[in-house]
Amino acid sequence: MSEPSLFQEITDFGNRANPWPLYEKLRSQPVWQEADGSFVVSTFREIYSLLHDPRISSDPSNLLPEYADKAGPLAQAGSNLPPSFIRTDPPRHDTLRRIAMRQFGPPHRPDRIDKLTPLLEDVVTRLIDGLADRQQCDLVDDVAYPFPVAAITGLLGVPPEDEPRFSQWVGPIVDSTGKDSPEVAQQRTDAFQQLGMYMFQLAQSKRANPGDDMLSGFVTDDGPDGRLEGGDLFSALILLLIAGHETTVNLIANGWLTLLRHPEALARLRTEPDYAIRMVEELLRYEGSVHFLPNRTAVADIEIAGTTIRKGHPIVLVLASGNRDTDCIPHADRFDPDRPDNVHLAFGNGIHYCFGAPLARLEAQLALTQLAKRLQNPRLMADPPPYRPSPVLRGPIHLPVAYDGVLPA
Repeated sequence: MSEPSLFQEITDFGNRANPWPLYEKLRSQPVWQEADGSFVVSTFREIYSLLHDPRISSDPSNLLPEYADKAGPLAQAGSNLPPSFIRTDPPRHDTLRRIAMRQFGPPHRPDRIDKLTPLLEDVVTRLIDGLADRQQCDLVDDVAYPFPVAAITGLLGVPPEDEPRFSQWVGPIVDSTGKDSPEVAQQRTDAFQQLGMYMFQLAQSKRANPGDDMLSGFVTDDGPDGRLEGGDLFSALILLLIAGHETTVNLIANGWLTLLRHPEALARLRTEPDYAIRMVEELLRYEGSVHFLPNRTAVADIEIAGTTIRKGHPIVLVLASGNRDTDCIPHADRFDPDRPDNVHLAFGNGIHYCFGAPLARLEAQLALTQLAKRLQNPRLMADPPPYRPSPVLRGPIHLPVAYDGVLPA
């Protein structure tokens, strides 16, 4: 049996808690070709360049046939639906994204996130209030998971009483990354079908009785590019539901873990009102939720960093490694919210820059600030904590924390 490659070591669950030394080794060569023919890119400049390169495709149909099974679980599951806009290329990508963006932000809905802020503040206040009658909690189960679920369901117009159902559907989809057993595939497919059926019924009710939410906008608004209809609508909704909360769960959990490991930053967050903005930006770089983008394809031979990435081959862009690239980011392994000109790849870049980045930033700022101000003497009960199975969306599955009390909001 052959020795595992360096990238296989990185994706091995045994290295989930501390992949950083392996990323440093990976960056010794900016582009690696794996034994299966895929290419792994690990350095900041090369990743940034490829994210802007029109010869890089997000459409799995551009893979050579022998790599079709590398399209990833979000592309494979629910295969009766068309791909969401993150799995398409221009011009189709641009049309679908413009339609979706009309309901989310500028220029058509510039106040969408601002109007959501009171709801977000109320939710995180209520969740932390719920910790007051005990002296330890699981920050993932008690805050980091339910908060983004409430945010994305509120944004889309999902009734609050239906929120608990989403964890039953999203878990099998996200945690299936990198697992290929028939049982996992069936669980993933079942979850997609149930989630799709629920969203179909909800869309029908919104057509009849629209409100001031994104789903109502999707099914009633007629812009210059038309509406999202049929499979395109449900693919977009499933994408927003999954990506709109799972990555933010990890951002909040990774953020709280980092703050407890850096008590000087935690102390400043309690007393400096504007510190949260810089602190969250550094968290995105230092402990981002998305560690790599596994679903890119070369549509032409590409010469980069002395290597030829060949047409039709899969490309993996290791964002988390690029964010620790000391050739581009001084003292990249240091957590430093005061670093000037902070740059990172946490939200990707180029035409696929993360749709929900403004909401994720706001959620993390609100949650981490309230936790810092209200939990008295918080401390980790396990370091490192247990991690989620996925090597792509990396974060603690549980984060047990002890504290001496909860201050009023």
